[in-house]
Amino acid sequence: MFGYGFLSVVLVLYLAELGFTGGQIGVLFALTLAGDSAVSLLITSAADRVGRRTMLLLGAALMALAGVAFALTGNFVLLTAAAVVGVISPGGNEVGPFLAIEQASLSHLVHDARRTSVFAWYNLAGSLAGAVGALGSGGLVQLMQDAGSSPLASYRIVVVAYAGIGGILLLVFTGVSRKVEVISESGGEESPKPAAPQRWLGLGASRHVVFKLSGLFALDAFAGGFVGQSLLAYWFHLRYGVEPAVLGSIFFGANVLAGISALLASRMAARFGLINTMVLTHVPSNVLLILVPLMPDLPLAIAVLLARFSISQMDVPTRQSYTMAVVAPDERSAAAGVANIARTIGVSVSQLLAAPLIAVGGLSFFVAGGLKLVYDFALYQRFAALPAAEEQARPRRP
Repeated sequence: MFGYGFLSVVLVLYLAELGFTGGQIGVLFALTLAGDSAVSLLITSAADRVGRRTMLLLGAALMALAGVAFALTGNFVLLTAAAVVGVISPGGNEVGPFLAIEQASLSHLVHDARRTSVFAWYNLAGSLAGAVGALGSGGLVQLMQDAGSSPLASYRIVVVAYAGIGGILLLVFTGVSRKVEVISESGGEESPKPAAPQRWLGLGASRHVVFKLSGLFALDAFAGGFVGQSLLAYWFHLRYGVEPAVLGSIFFGANVLAGISALLASRMAARFGLINTMVLTHVPSNVLLILVPLMPDLPLAIAVLLARFSISQMDVPTRQSYTMAVVAPDERSAAAGVANIARTIGVSVSQLLAAPLIAVGGLSFFVAGGLKLVYDFALYQRFAALPAAEEQARPRRP
């Protein structure tokens, strides 16, 4: 997440400096996310059988290779090929196989009653790392440009560092405990046993509920793709002429607030239930998103954006926990993978329009906020009557 945040602040600026148009950047981002989806699907559907740690190592290697390719060439075709095969995050958000496998691994190790709280701390760690990455990237670029480096050279250093972060991650994943695996160290099979129905994409009995959730998550992500972190940075740069160092500071604060809000989400979920918490926090967040481009000056726009980030991610640990709660334990990597890939596909489609729309009076903010509200109401309608297993044993407040 540090690597994703580090790259996100300058990625669009880097591609624009290479001479790409807004339309080309949109196509590149869409294909990037489509490629991430395909790679992630292959990795996560096999992770529970082949080994979760092995698949994490593979994902880290693809992240490093993508960074190297982006640093070495400005050819659109070669960049697109590298983006499709490798792991690049256009919006500073989690992409690739990491999130799904890590969710399954954490769920494998903790009691159901603690799962949402653990996911909240997990997301806080990721948000803080992403915030520090965004801050460091903006500061580094500003220092280099003040010292006489060209914008392109300063942005390229960030891309090179991203590749190095992928290499570091590869080393870190070698230390992941084998206790995260479905198959224990003794070779015995953990309970419960695999579901009887024939599996597809690694899913058996959980297939139908996962597909329904994934469809809604894809809609939410499609909307979010119009206001990814890189595009938000681009909009502030176009609208107010904000420099990279200031952009880094803005998104540092945004990610810190988002991470802290995740801890509050676990407490709300314990009181109101996972689905209720997802909807009750997401609706006001989307209203604030629509208000950002309507602000008359930069300080107010930043204030509304930060207010939005302070609640916008409260649905993330609850969404992750709910998905893990309603699927079989030995299908968790696959379920999280399918759900996350659905989100990635949703984002990739919206990327085709996002870059041009963000520059047209902030139109992307209105599209994103409106579609996200549709998602909130549809989610509540379809899943409010299906609480997580740990919630069925206790009363929930309406």
